[in-house]
Amino acid sequence: MNEQDTTHFGFEQVPSDDKQRRVREVFDSVANRYDLMNDLMSMGLHRLWKHFTVLLANVRPGHVVLDLAGGTGDLTRLLNERVGDSGTVVLADINDAMLVKGRSKLTDAGHVRGVCYAQANAQVLPFADRSFDCVTIGFGLRNVTDKVRALAEIYRVLRPGGQLLVLEFSELQTRAARPLYDLYSFKVLPWLGRRFANDANSYRYLAESIRMHPNQETLAQMMRDAGFDSCEWFNLALGVVAVHRAWRN
Repeated sequence: MNEQDTTHFGFEQVPSDDKQRRVREVFDSVANRYDLMNDLMSMGLHRLWKHFTVLLANVRPGHVVLDLAGGTGDLTRLLNERVGDSGTVVLADINDAMLVKGRSKLTDAGHVRGVCYAQANAQVLPFADRSFDCVTIGFGLRNVTDKVRALAEIYRVLRPGGQLLVLEFSELQTRAARPLYDLYSFKVLPWLGRRFANDANSYRYLAESIRMHPNQETLAQMMRDAGFDSCEWFNLALGVVAVHRAWRN
């Protein structure tokens, strides 16, 4: 097997066509405790990061938005409130367990009108060219096997003038804090996973996948290479998380 046939799953090198299966198993395992774990791991800050992302998106009534890798629907809910009854938000995720959880949560919260669901692979999106005014992807890009292909697909389905927002873990900018961040990532996160989700391995993968994800400048260049313009990013929590924003011509 040559190097082009492999990719990383956390720190482990695996066959490229096997990563998708492994990622699916991770999210099958954590779906029922996903929201609880997000609150515990970020001390609730993920909610503020998602609000900030949607504020940056500045979607308006009537817009059609794709929430890619939307999981349990936090971004979809916020977007749906902004596009209104005349707009549409498509919650798309490759994992059916996460989609079921998201649909149930959104329905219980009264977000029914203007919300659609699609089980979709980010690398091969089942949507027509120029279908969306905006695409968001929150904490999902790092799990995609071929990020270059996914960015190309996102560019394809955006309308001219449409924008992409990527909310994702990134590179901590304060060097002195990195040992403490490593301790939290590789000791505390797996402990939380074991204690509250009965699954330490999935949260060990989470920590490893963050370290393997492109940093702020690298991801911005990947977006430019895919054709996006005016790419910029906003560091949150000292760069632990960043929001990248860019537009299609």
